[in-house]
Amino acid sequence: MPTERATGRVALFATCLTDTFFPDTARAVVRLLERLGCSVEFPQDQTCCGQMHFNTGYRAKAVPLARNVASVFAGYDAVVVPSGSCAGMVRHVYPDLSVTPGPVYELSEFLIDVLGIEDVGAYFPHRVTYHPTCHSLRMLGVGDKPLRLLRAVRGLDLVELPAAESCCGFGGTFALKNADVSSAMLADKMSCVLDTGADVLTAGDNSCLMHMGGGLSRLQAGVHPVHLAEILASTEEEPWVTPLATR
Repeated sequence: MPTERATGRVALFATCLTDTFFPDTARAVVRLLERLGCSVEFPQDQTCCGQMHFNTGYRAKAVPLARNVASVFAGYDAVVVPSGSCAGMVRHVYPDLSVTPGPVYELSEFLIDVLGIEDVGAYFPHRVTYHPTCHSLRMLGVGDKPLRLLRAVRGLDLVELPAAESCCGFGGTFALKNADVSSAMLADKMSCVLDTGADVLTAGDNSCLMHMGGGLSRLQAGVHPVHLAEILASTEEEPWVTPLATR
């Protein structure tokens, strides 16, 4: 097991969406990292990273938020984010806003690149398919790290998602401004998910899971969206109990 000395000071950046709608994901990250020997801090003054403002064209509005995030997490050796989207914003966009970020890692990056662990000791006896979200795949380049973590989970039956790299149609305010296009993209994604026969759909971003979860709920498909962190936090001794159908 890694030691606190090996990882230094680790902070959780929960993200505003997870903090507001899916706090179980943040709790899962803490449980997982503490099980792996990390001491995790949660700075109370953290806010939205500003991505929604930036992507919508309100660049100046994003700057104070970016400065606050950089200030709140200054001094930590690693900031762990259960979102490829927000981690990508901090790492790749903050410099364009003249804000210098600290060492920010999407969860699968931290587990594999920093801790050097693929088998986190998880147990999750379900048939699972994985959706690689656009920002984690194309902006951060996490590659197959989430899949490598999932393949090591005992009891988990991982099934490939057809057209996995296709966008689910969320895209933050894109789904609001282009509802018809977003709905068509979501319908294609739902068809692929149903083709897998999985009972759980996972991803590294609650934003996309929320969007796809809405589609699955309307179809009454019996497929539950569960964040990657919640699967990795689950063990045989302490199964992760989450309201699967709420996303």
